[in-house]
Amino acid sequence: MTAAVLFGSFGTLLLLSVPIGIALGLASLLALIYTGTMPLEFLAQALITSIDSFPIMAVPFFILAGEIMGKGGLSKRLFGLAETLVGNLTGGVAMATIVTCLFFSAISGSGPATVAAVGGMMIPAMVSMGYDKRFATALVAAAGALGVILPPSIPVIVYGVTSGVSVGDLFIAGIVPGIIVMIALMAYAFYFSKKKGYSGSGKPFSFKRISKAAWEAKWALLVPVIILGGIYSGFFTPTEAAVVAVMYGLLAGILLYRELKWSHLYEIFRSSALTTATILLIIGAATAFGRIMIIEQIPAQIANGMLNISDNPFILITLISLMLLLIGTIMDTTAAIIIFTPLLVPVGMELGYDPIHFAMIVILNLAIGFITPPVGVNLFVASGISGLSIMSLSKAIVPFVFAMLLTLILVIFIPELSLLLLGGE
Repeated sequence: MTAAVLFGSFGTLLLLSVPIGIALGLASLLALIYTGTMPLEFLAQALITSIDSFPIMAVPFFILAGEIMGKGGLSKRLFGLAETLVGNLTGGVAMATIVTCLFFSAISGSGPATVAAVGGMMIPAMVSMGYDKRFATALVAAAGALGVILPPSIPVIVYGVTSGVSVGDLFIAGIVPGIIVMIALMAYAFYFSKKKGYSGSGKPFSFKRISKAAWEAKWALLVPVIILGGIYSGFFTPTEAAVVAVMYGLLAGILLYRELKWSHLYEIFRSSALTTATILLIIGAATAFGRIMIIEQIPAQIANGMLNISDNPFILITLISLMLLLIGTIMDTTAAIIIFTPLLVPVGMELGYDPIHFAMIVILNLAIGFITPPVGVNLFVASGISGLSIMSLSKAIVPFVFAMLLTLILVIFIPELSLLLLGGE
């Protein structure tokens, strides 16, 4: 009955359009009142202790770093480099936009931040060049999901904290799947562009142009090198890397590119604070929700129930993926990771999956949730930029969802894609 109260009240609150963080907190409160086994103060303690974590401190700093670098001219120079690399191909501007999202994802660690930074520049530009508005908007929304997979992904940090798996190892594991997602998205962009007759830039591929663009973007390209190099060399932790990224973004935007003005800082800090507050509230409420489940032994019951369905790893991983894809459509990714990681990790271990490989399966499933309605955050950000309705955008995003599903299937059945850079076989 506790599970019925917990999930029933949570589902009802979601149907009533209560914000996810508040819905999780109220559902936890109702479960505590029903059981009577724990004081109500448990909820307040969980809200505080869940964010009293050194790794979680990386989240607000990476959010702030992404905002600073988006306003500081880094995304513009990253596009300049991407355009010299693939701009001459059919649909070159579309493919350059995807590559720019790849670059920016390695800076911001956030899907919505990537969509906002790159989409604000590229969606109007693509439309002015004759690209279909729905296609351009869906393209940026889908490519923004790279921020969920590639380091320094904020959802990956949350997963590492929740599961106890090394965040540094998860960062490395996300590189190859992220690149494969980029290739899958570019393949569809090429097909669509060829079908619609979208030509390239007309500028020939030139190492001289690439060298010049790379030199202009050198300060932006140094960001992932500093972040990842510092983490993997042991020079600093992911949290310290996030602080370094903030300081570097300020220096690059103000002193090097000189596009970041002091007058911009208020809006940057305000936007970052609002995003951070939302995420931390969700983390706190989801942690309380998850702890109640653990106390009531709900994760063990669900894990045993799933293992009783079948002992075939293929069937179970398919069921897990379908469940996560459904969850991604109705729940914020951060909350989903905190709630369902304790449920699914024991099942994955029982099936013999490597913890890193299993983590990538979970992350990729939930990354697709960023572009599927009704809760797809990337869709809402992209819709706000282009002015298209969510309904119209939801239809245009379908081919990109299938491209990401293809990547998910590859990652599930080829563990080496996740473990290659970690020396896994």
